Amino acid sequence: MSSSLWFMIALMGIATVLFVYMGRGVEDPRVRTIFVATIGIPAVSLASYFGLASGLTIGVVDIAGRGEVVAMWGRYLTWTFSTPLILLALGLLVGSDRPTLFAAIAFDIGMCVTGLAAALTRQAVWMRWVWFGISSAFFLVVVYVLLVEWPRDAAVQGDDVESLFGLLRTLTVVLWFGYPIVWALGTEGLAVVGTGVGATAITSWAYSLLDVGAKFVFAVLLLRFLADEPASVTRRQPTGAQSPTED
Repeated sequence: MSSSLWFMIALMGIATVLFVYMGRGVEDPRVRTIFVATIGIPAVSLASYFGLASGLTIGVVDIAGRGEVVAMWGRYLTWTFSTPLILLALGLLVGSDRPTLFAAIAFDIGMCVTGLAAALTRQAVWMRWVWFGISSAFFLVVVYVLLVEWPRDAAVQGDDVESLFGLLRTLTVVLWFGYPIVWALGTEGLAVVGTGVGATAITSWAYSLLDVGAKFVFAVLLLRFLADEPASVTRRQPTGAQSPTED
């Protein structure tokens, strides 16, 4: 388990430095804001993973009728602070209106907090699954924004933004679905691979590999595009405005 944590500490440390370097010459306010939000993703993750590696944010939950399970609750802290930054960056990229952006971030935070409740509940196994269901419901609202609302906004911004958003949206939705699947099958849920040290390590590596794609790969793709300050981003069009190519 510790190997996956130290791997992520090293990766997120390198990513933070790399992303700061990539944004050193950015001047456009909108692009700078997206850069700041994106740089915050590995920075927050670095601190949170160190909390896990140091044992500060890991505990043991004794679940009634099941026994003791290692709870890596520090991961939920990571997601609570980092995933809203991912959504903020995407929302700014496509020019989302504030109510939709607020809703996406609010339901995302709700998803993470109720996921933490699922991980820490010890009174009964069924209560853990109820929390898991609530968290999944919040998640579906976020998915709706990503798949329905923001593609409309992206189409207004230009072909390059629409193409990039399509890639980032697919990456985000696919990988984010991986987290509840790992929870359900891993040590915190059905414990398909057991609940011992080896099973905990497998679960930890699964979460870490999802983080590599959902955070590092996501950020590299986004910031490489923004580093040159493309006109389609710096020349922001209001959501719902008529495309310049339309009559």
